[in-house]
Amino acid sequence: MISETGAGSGTGEQQTAASLLLEEPSTAFGPYGRSLVSLGEREERLVVLGADLANSTEIDGFAKRFPNRFFNIGAAEQNAVNIAAGLAFEGEIPFVHSFGVFVTRRTYDQVCVQIALHRANVKLIGVIPGLTSRLGPTHQAVDDLALMRLLPDMTVIDPADATEIEQAVHAIAEYDGPVYMRAMRREVPVIFNPASYHFRTGKAVSLRVGRDVAVLSTGLMLKEALSAVKLLEQRGIEAALLHIPTVKPLDREAVLKAAALSGAVVTVENHLTSGGLGGAIAELLSDEMPLPMCRVGLRDTFAEPGTPEYLFTKYGLTDASIVETAIQTLKRKRG
Repeated sequence: MISETGAGSGTGEQQTAASLLLEEPSTAFGPYGRSLVSLGEREERLVVLGADLANSTEIDGFAKRFPNRFFNIGAAEQNAVNIAAGLAFEGEIPFVHSFGVFVTRRTYDQVCVQIALHRANVKLIGVIPGLTSRLGPTHQAVDDLALMRLLPDMTVIDPADATEIEQAVHAIAEYDGPVYMRAMRREVPVIFNPASYHFRTGKAVSLRVGRDVAVLSTGLMLKEALSAVKLLEQRGIEAALLHIPTVKPLDREAVLKAAALSGAVVTVENHLTSGGLGGAIAELLSDEMPLPMCRVGLRDTFAEPGTPEYLFTKYGLTDASIVETAIQTLKRKRG
């Protein structure tokens, strides 16, 4: 039987994975919008900027509750970023919202020069991450983690579920510095128990310890990774599972510990296999601990339009793909 451990609760205490995870995963509607309103209740410096996508990015509730702290800039994300930088310099805490492709690709020069270069306290929120968009490559943010991770001083977060989204909203508001965070919308899985789980910026969460191979996942791929490690256990393979919600700064200690114990690593992300979590882990291991490693994600291609279920199957972002990749990585380790 694979032993299970959990991340610290903030006091250094170890928790079991069973206490961190819900016995029966569920769904929650609109966790991001709900958490943003909650944050606005206690933080008067919070201002919210939109780009004609208030309903689509779940900020319409904030606009109704705090109309004097909401600004619709229109379909002009570059202007929104520039305005947010000015607000941050005046002591406000601006959250800028759009689809992930628009708040990263479209605004990249402004984000670099106005926010990252000056370490402005701006929070960029990219909605419908990766292959969750049905609208094809113009709306599928499959390179956003890589783009933001390249920028010095930019913190990059990819939450796994509704619990983590709600907690991360408050955490990034308390953090002084630029942040890019992905956000799922509408019906969002609930995997972590909100009563026991505590998101901490820059910290990974160890959910299983295994000596054969380590599965390192980020974002909504945690659901598939949890299923995959159970399937691997049925085959007699002890797979560790490390959830990494903060892609940058990477929890180096947790990653190296899991890698050292298992001797083989598989990364899993709703993103291109280059530049995001897989790229970050490959860079770390090549410097510190070279060992067999494979990456699960979108492989150097634009994806076609389709439902998330169809796209995840077509491009190999499933528990079955993780299992097969883990087996191949384990063969390399043993070979």
